[in-house]
Amino acid sequence: MEKQPGKVAQTGINTRLAHGGYDPRDYHGFVNPPVVHASTVLFPDAQTMANHSQQYTYATHGTPTTDALCRAIDELEGSAGTVLVPSGLAAVTVPLLAFLSPGDHLLMVDSCYGNTRHFCKTMLKRLGIEVEFYDPLVGAGIEKLIKPNTRVIFTESPGSNTFEIQDIPAIVEKAHAADAIVMMDNTWATPIYFKALDYGVDISIHAATKYPAGHSDILMGTISANEKCFKTLDAAHSALGLCVSGDDAYQVLRGLRTMGVRMERHAESALEIARWLEAQDGVIEVLHPGLESHAGNALFKRDFCGAGGVFSIVIQGGVAQAQAFLNALRIFGLGYSWGGYESLALHVHLGGREITGKNYAGPVIRLQIGLEDKADLIADIENGLAAAKTV
Repeated sequence: MEKQPGKVAQTGINTRLAHGGYDPRDYHGFVNPPVVHASTVLFPDAQTMANHSQQYTYATHGTPTTDALCRAIDELEGSAGTVLVPSGLAAVTVPLLAFLSPGDHLLMVDSCYGNTRHFCKTMLKRLGIEVEFYDPLVGAGIEKLIKPNTRVIFTESPGSNTFEIQDIPAIVEKAHAADAIVMMDNTWATPIYFKALDYGVDISIHAATKYPAGHSDILMGTISANEKCFKTLDAAHSALGLCVSGDDAYQVLRGLRTMGVRMERHAESALEIARWLEAQDGVIEVLHPGLESHAGNALFKRDFCGAGGVFSIVIQGGVAQAQAFLNALRIFGLGYSWGGYESLALHVHLGGREITGKNYAGPVIRLQIGLEDKADLIADIENGLAAAKTV
């Protein structure tokens, strides 16, 4: 059951996924919305053009197709508004640019997505924004790191590649007491398994490239905000001129319709394979927050309703063993991203971190568990582990 503090859902999550964002009666009963291909929008007269009194004025500010997707996301997030951007990384950078100014202080979780770190150390540094990376396990201790000029606290839970669980409610409490905004990259859980705004987060960020699109063929990001923050977010989004195509918005909206059942399969298979891996020779550690052995399992069970299909393992050896493991895989593809129907694997590099990720006893391998049969995936991993032992 979905955890929504203080709220009772009128319908189940899969019902909302199937019907959210679009009423077929608006377009002659067709089940799916039309794809609007547009740049220019015509006005009926000069007066309407002068005062912008019609709903659509230019396609960078939305179309019926993109609005349908935004409405569907708002229904899932419980947000005041959502904007669409061309990638998951843009979903991170746009709100940071919207709310940070030269001289501001940003607290960024050390286990963030690697390209988020790169943006902080390059663009934000050049813009005169002070960036401090913090331990994802700090919890209420974040209070000691907050400065008078702390404007934003950025969270990502679980942590990218290493899957640390943050105490989001504790961080939110301290942040809001200091008048700081809390942002969260919630791509792993999606609003199906963690409704960030219900836990006090101000801005919820997703790489819709992943589970919402679901088929490894679309790049998109979504940024959803509460009433307090949406106006500022929307203004920055418009000023930056970012928008997405009608075709891509349609594909993501279509992906939403099956996201619930797909995520159930991803989550079930991933947890079963993670449990199996805990008992395998050559595996030092399994980094999956749904496991009782995981350090963040208690927080995970308290706040999350389910898990994504991505986790990491630590195997014995070094780079040679990691490469042998990967090269022996036949079903798992070697590639970045995740959230699609196919299983993927990669060797995680954590060298850019300042606090976390330095004490693993072997190489970290990230696994995206797709929709293939679990027995086939387990057999493929067995081949990888066997190959690693021969090096």
